[in-house]
Amino acid sequence: MKILYAAELVGKAGVYAVKKGLPALKKRYNWDFLIINANGATGGSGLGRNHAGYLRKLGANVLTTGECCFYKKDLTENLEKIPYVLRPENLNAGAPGFGSRIYKAGDEKVAVAVLLGQSGFNRLHGNNPYALLPSLLERLRQETPYIIVDFHARATAEKQTLFFTADGRCSAVIGSHTRVQTADEAILPGGTAVITDAGRTGSVQSVGGCDPRSRIQEYLTGIPDWTRDAGAKPEVQGVFIELDRNGKARSIERFREALPDMPLPETPAAAGTGDEAPVDGEAEALP
Repeated sequence: MKILYAAELVGKAGVYAVKKGLPALKKRYNWDFLIINANGATGGSGLGRNHAGYLRKLGANVLTTGECCFYKKDLTENLEKIPYVLRPENLNAGAPGFGSRIYKAGDEKVAVAVLLGQSGFNRLHGNNPYALLPSLLERLRQETPYIIVDFHARATAEKQTLFFTADGRCSAVIGSHTRVQTADEAILPGGTAVITDAGRTGSVQSVGGCDPRSRIQEYLTGIPDWTRDAGAKPEVQGVFIELDRNGKARSIERFREALPDMPLPETPAAAGTGDEAPVDGEAEALP
């Protein structure tokens, strides 16, 4: 089983990078299953319903999110109808949507789950992911040996501790949220592939995909402003993972696919970033 994970997509540059970069990546890796972290796809924070539909049309099997999963009302109100979008699993029982799910990948099944870390998030708080992890992975393993966990967390120690907690119980745990790719990809003794952070898809000449000037202004004034995303030097970053038939990782490879700068002016319609009809329904998802 070949899995490609595109790291957190940030703003218009992220959508542009996915659209332009996926064809070359497909030729290089020829994956069976594509996961895109779309936590910052719409305006740099959150995922809108139309963006979700567009990324699905580009080939994503699953869109994962994180602490921004409920930032866009049009998606939140329709999460129950969009099984290819996952919010964190370790939220309260009344949260809308799905935190884990089984999907088709040809004749095989792939399980994907999202967990939210507990350190440093102010607007959305997850329950203890360590307490949930054993029962979650046992339930998913009854359906398929191929299990991918997106651990959306801020603290490096929290991520790495969960890696060793999950080792031997799932195929891979991919760290997300910091939007900076780390160089520590590894396969642990139990056969689980891990990386502290897969990086970001969007502008590299930026602060986490956001315009550097707005970030400088925030530090000078103390007034948060995440509304201005950047566009210079877009890249698709992420990891490519190959799994044996028993679900254990055979290899994990970091990648960075550099692309030309976006043409200006870049509108959502021109870039395909929001005007397309959303894609709903149960396509390729299993109950």
